[in-house]
Amino acid sequence: MDFHGAGVRHKAITQLRAGARNADVARALGVPLGTVGYWRHTDRAQRGECPGAHHPKCPRCDGRDLDAAAYAYLLALYLGDGHIIQYSAHRVPSLMITCGDDWPGLMDACETAMGTVFPDNSVCRVRRTGCHNVKVYSKHLWCMFPQHGEGKKHERPIVLEPWQQQIVDAHPWEFIRGLIHSDGCRIINWTPRLVGGERKRYEYPRYFFSNKSDDIRRLCSDTLTKVGVEWTTLARGSDPFNISVARKGSVALMDQHIGPKY
Repeated sequence: MDFHGAGVRHKAITQLRAGARNADVARALGVPLGTVGYWRHTDRAQRGECPGAHHPKCPRCDGRDLDAAAYAYLLALYLGDGHIIQYSAHRVPSLMITCGDDWPGLMDACETAMGTVFPDNSVCRVRRTGCHNVKVYSKHLWCMFPQHGEGKKHERPIVLEPWQQQIVDAHPWEFIRGLIHSDGCRIINWTPRLVGGERKRYEYPRYFFSNKSDDIRRLCSDTLTKVGVEWTTLARGSDPFNISVARKGSVALMDQHIGPKY
């Protein structure tokens, strides 16, 4: 049986128009949730009912209000685990942030931020092995993420526009939180210590941020410095890919504003 044939698609659209949820339709027909979401989107767009179909406003082009804190977080997620795709000149580009299934809270936060930054556009989750791509379509992705370009991020310059830097300066902790949620972690490190002549295991929390891009690591370290967090570079061999936060006071500050992924 062809689960993606015209007949199955017609059944799905009929159920969706009747008010069924994407997940229920996908489960009933054995179709991937992302496919059902795409069918709903294209059907509503063809009928002129797609949210934002009537020229959604853009903060950069039209001066629409922008939730700066949500944008600072989403920008950091994009720099770490995001990419923009446009399959053809006739298709609307999409922003996808890859979120691991081990951290459902992170996925929820990503979806909330994406919906807040693009309130006129639908946000969906596309299931992949061990993760989901949180996804939004918008003609204004180039406006909002001018760092997009050909090739991998660590192989090209990544520089914030002045308006982006102003947002990061105003909401540094949201930016740092997005970086840690994408390419960072909070771990419990340990080292042996002599206590009363006896060797004992000493444990302490530590934050890491790892990224191959010198520019993205610099954005992270510069922002950490601005909020008073002490950090060091921890080389992996000869490559300085890791930023480490291990001092007790700085870890406490990070715990106050960031905390572990969840």
